[in-house]
Amino acid sequence: MDPALLARLRDAVGADHVLTGGELAAWEVDWRRRWHGKAAAVVRPGTTDEVAAVVRACATHRVAIVPQGGNTGMVGGGVPDASGTQVLLSLQRMSRVRALDVDNLTLTAEAGCVLQTLQEAATAQGLRLPLSLAAEGSCTIGGNLATNAGGTEVLRFGNARQLCLGLEVVTPQGEVWDGLSGLRKDNTGYDLRDLFVGSEGTLGVITAATLALVPRPAATLTALAACADLDAALALLRLARARLASGLTGFELMARHALELVETHFPELPRPLPPTPWAVLLEFDDAQGESTARERLEALLAEALEAGTIGDAAVAGSLAQADAMWQLRESIPLAQARDGLNVKHDVALPVSRIPAFCAATEAALREALPGARLVVFGHLGDGNLHFNLQAPPGQEGADFVAAREAEVNRIVYDAVLAHGGSFSAEHGIGALKVHEMAARKPPVALALMQRIKAALDPLGIMNPHRVLPPAGG
Repeated sequence: MDPALLARLRDAVGADHVLTGGELAAWEVDWRRRWHGKAAAVVRPGTTDEVAAVVRACATHRVAIVPQGGNTGMVGGGVPDASGTQVLLSLQRMSRVRALDVDNLTLTAEAGCVLQTLQEAATAQGLRLPLSLAAEGSCTIGGNLATNAGGTEVLRFGNARQLCLGLEVVTPQGEVWDGLSGLRKDNTGYDLRDLFVGSEGTLGVITAATLALVPRPAATLTALAACADLDAALALLRLARARLASGLTGFELMARHALELVETHFPELPRPLPPTPWAVLLEFDDAQGESTARERLEALLAEALEAGTIGDAAVAGSLAQADAMWQLRESIPLAQARDGLNVKHDVALPVSRIPAFCAATEAALREALPGARLVVFGHLGDGNLHFNLQAPPGQEGADFVAAREAEVNRIVYDAVLAHGGSFSAEHGIGALKVHEMAARKPPVALALMQRIKAALDPLGIMNPHRVLPPAGG
């Protein structure tokens, strides 16, 4: 690294927070251990002004910056490349809750705040931050917004974008845009917030956000139901929407093999139902109290049983039982990781097209890759599936991914587009799917995005080679 730049970085954040040697794997390797990079330096600012000073220094020296939150991303968007020339900007020291406005139902926090910490801050005031992810104990709100994270409550409350009322951002020129509004209505020009949410650090650095909170419900109940096929799961969703209305906050789908992986790697977790082709996890909020909520949920399940929509069901009788049910769902990615490297897909489809998509795609994959194991789970309520493929038994996962990933992706993504879907729902593009953007995104949309990138980041220093292919090919 240029000694002059190194000196400026140390002046900006303090020498103790500029790391250039030793073990940096915590920042240079993603949590899947698929992406391995090399940073010129890891810089850990503690304030927005320090972030701005770091960006100005890097802009002067034409050095690329890779912003990073909790490093829990799935697509290689938050780790440096292998060149050893990029500055890794870690936001983890910026972890203050700046304000919580009970009357306005808003919380303002810095980008390095862990999501679970923010959930707990809202709970302490009798409120709720309705953003819930399996990685909520380590992911940060800046990363959640930079990737427009989804999670298990999108059905009711929307993605991270819908929960974000305002942002504070450091631009690629090192200026600070203070857009930390707690307003639900502000029609004064272009919505700059929406440019940065989901941009994965390619247009600027999110340093703080104002988030919308909601009142805590009087009761939250969880149930697990067994379905013979996806048409039955879809029928249960229709019935749940009709009977529970906006109280239906979660509707998660899990295929049998996904739960078998959990049973193999986490045998201590209870199994409330016998093995079933498909399991559905429902969450229901009710403002009238637990007894009323339980009556409504049990009536729904009884109706579904009588109609033959489900074969069995269990309603959690306590918070511990509800947590155990959710652990089954949230342990699927961890069980996959223990089983070996796998080909992951995060796809979105019209809910009505999911049964047809799964049938067609499963048949195509079984023909092309005999013995490969499908691991399907996700957020059926909002049309987001994690449609993953494990190596056949006995084959090393890394070898399978290296040899067959491109073929698997072609089959899956061709089917996704044929059924009116998207090849990225909530994980983002990062480095993993840039070539898919080039091949599958409409040229007019790509050109518009590239013009926005060029206008805001003319030097191209913000997380380069992520999200967008280079203009012109």
